[in-house]
Amino acid sequence: MHEKEIEKLQAEKEKIERQLVQEQHIIQRLENRAAYYAKGERRKRAHRLITRGAAIESVAPQTKELGETAFYTFTERVFALPDAQRLLMEAVSRHAGGD
Repeated sequence: MHEKEIEKLQAEKEKIERQLVQEQHIIQRLENRAAYYAKGERRKRAHRLITRGAAIESVAPQTKELGETAFYTFTERVFALPDAQRLLMEAVSRHAGGD
């Protein structure tokens, strides 16, 4: 009788260990999927930053000559202008939700 209980417990242990391995695989797949989506969002952001930077350089080629600090100072000053604020708000409201 004692051997049958040990065999039964051993079988139950093996079944639970298999379930544990399956659950660990599910967790790993979910973590991989989350990393994939996060990486995609970073790529989208990088693409957006690059294309917008290129757009600025195309309409104001002189910005290529500015260092990083000078460029940030310049853009801060431009976007602080009331006309720039107004135009930006118009553009945002006109294209809200679109690209």
